[in-house]
Amino acid sequence: MSALPGKKALILVENLSVPFDRRVWQESTTLRDAGWEVHVICPQGTKRDTEAEVVIDGVHLHRYPLRAATGGPAGYLQEYGTALWHTVRLARKIGRVDVVHACNPPDLLFLVARMLKRQGARFVFDQHDLCPELYLSRFDRGQDALYRAVCALERSTYRAADVVISTNESYRQVALIRGGMAPEDVFVVRSAPIIERFKQVPAEPALKGGKPHLLCYLGVMGPQDGVDYALRALASLRDDLGRTDWHAVFVGSGDAFDDMVALSHRLKLGDQVEFTGRVSDEDLVRYLSAADVCLAPDPLNPLNDVSTMNKIMEYMAMSKPIVSFDLREARVSAGDAAVYATPNDEPEFAGLIARLLDDPEERERMGKLGQERVSGPLAWENSQRALLAAYARALG
Repeated sequence: MSALPGKKALILVENLSVPFDRRVWQESTTLRDAGWEVHVICPQGTKRDTEAEVVIDGVHLHRYPLRAATGGPAGYLQEYGTALWHTVRLARKIGRVDVVHACNPPDLLFLVARMLKRQGARFVFDQHDLCPELYLSRFDRGQDALYRAVCALERSTYRAADVVISTNESYRQVALIRGGMAPEDVFVVRSAPIIERFKQVPAEPALKGGKPHLLCYLGVMGPQDGVDYALRALASLRDDLGRTDWHAVFVGSGDAFDDMVALSHRLKLGDQVEFTGRVSDEDLVRYLSAADVCLAPDPLNPLNDVSTMNKIMEYMAMSKPIVSFDLREARVSAGDAAVYATPNDEPEFAGLIARLLDDPEERERMGKLGQERVSGPLAWENSQRALLAAYARALG
């Protein structure tokens, strides 16, 4: 099924720049190829995606300056308020559109969508995160007044939406049950890696820090992402299992980055653990090509259990075996391409790393299974069809 060509779509993003946000970029180019005129409003990056206005591969990008939140919930309110003001300003400049496609977080962009709906647009809500679960998982404040406000914003977003795009079946169930959406108005558009971006290159022994094995973590480093669990598991691998035949590299950044570097020093892992920050695609592929085992240490919490982790998809695209905690959607994504520790059990996580390091044949088998999954049932081509079907539904 294809979307109706000759139409104009406006995609709203707040938490990443585009094209750095790979999912949004894939959606944008899919719509472009289906004949849509695509505009994206998003924040500017710091080292890339810095132009205020640019057309890349036929996609019109409108970016605004935004300082990331600091200082807890109050900082996020300031960030989101600034982003909302710029988004409204740029949306008015772009003018009338046929579909407004808002990607959360935050669940505030429905305000812009309602403004555009009054001009005839249809609203597609692309739910990247469950914001109530994100709040509970990130801030550890319980179901306080701010949590209830977050829930109210989510309800308002569902009520405004004509169609909801969910990243997996768990999120779809939330849209149906908590959001009250009709089944025919909710589409699963799974995130999937761009296979062409993840091509193996010859492994470079120098990246292993003089050790026989390389462990790799790729992804965001926020309070809920489990880098602290990975570091404590690595300390257990060294201290409890006596394994020092590994070097670990943590690729990525986030607002917990400095805390994680400090934790690695407190655990006396500084000589075996390397933090790269964000790297180029070329360097990312170099690290993953050299890796023997990849880490998905996301702990069990209300958000992680039902979320699809991009890192798992990208590890599989590089044919790498994975150690993960046993989370519902982690199993859906990875299947037998991963081994699973009891949630949040760091010594068991360490033991599974050791088991894979000692079994190169099992690592190769798991890597092949993962690559087959992202090239087959989890490939972006399947998500493209669902995305275009969602747009066709939105237009009726």
